[in-house]
Amino acid sequence: MITHRVHRDLARAISRVENGLAPYAEVVARLREQLPSNGTPHRAAVLGITGPPGAGKSTLTDRLIMGWRAQDKTVAVIAVDPSSPFTRGAVLGDRVRMLRHSGDVGVYIRSMASREAGGGLAPATRDAVALCDAAGFDIVIVETVGVGQVELEIVGIADVVLVVTVPALGDAVQTIKAGLTEIADVFAVNMADRPGANATAVDLKHMVRESNRDVPVLQTIAADGTGVDKLLDVLTERLAKGENNAVRGVRFETIRRTRDLAARRAHAVLDSDEGRAILERLRTLELTRVEAVDALLTLTGVPVNAD
Repeated sequence: MITHRVHRDLARAISRVENGLAPYAEVVARLREQLPSNGTPHRAAVLGITGPPGAGKSTLTDRLIMGWRAQDKTVAVIAVDPSSPFTRGAVLGDRVRMLRHSGDVGVYIRSMASREAGGGLAPATRDAVALCDAAGFDIVIVETVGVGQVELEIVGIADVVLVVTVPALGDAVQTIKAGLTEIADVFAVNMADRPGANATAVDLKHMVRESNRDVPVLQTIAADGTGVDKLLDVLTERLAKGENNAVRGVRFETIRRTRDLAARRAHAVLDSDEGRAILERLRTLELTRVEAVDALLTLTGVPVNAD
């Protein structure tokens, strides 16, 4: 059962992971000790919502929360916002857009700063989702920063990915064609009362047909709720299956972990005495840039000239 204590303990747990105060495994173990349990295993359904900036993702998220709460489902939202360049905190703060749920103990909303991370996600998003699951929420929604052509990492977290776009957004469909079609499980053409909505939906249906995947294309008007019930039904059905993104998710997660490990190793080398010595030799022109890079890569263990 979700209580105010659950909200408090979950907020503290996410903050500890996000700020690097404790490793995830330690935090989740402590959270599970603090929270009441009925002894049955729990797994939250995870919905990723992504798409170009200005598509109305937050308004649509708000409507979906209302729909699932009407079904007595508890919902946690991890809303990833752009970072302030000064404080690195979340700039927009999606709580402001979802104030109607502030008094509902069955809804937990957490804004997370992207902190200049790629992929439309914050560095601790994965851990935050797992902590919401451990806290017992039925559905976890991850709303990303407005994404570009290659920022597709939501697929590594979500069971189902909803891609939201709108008509008359310039090259929005071309952006989707460049990558988001590969990860979308459902498309929503939002603001469907605008001119060009039908044409945008038709374009997306053609793209889906070419990809040989079963991806519904729906039209919604999040501002007044038009089409949201149908979208909610489709998402609920797909989330119940729970395996839409299993293979793609594992592929993305494997690549992400390998990349993160390599990045940590590179930073360690750059901060080491040997790394600083190589960079000093570069500064004094004893080494060329190519030679410096090769020397640093050798210290990381990565083969020189490796693709």
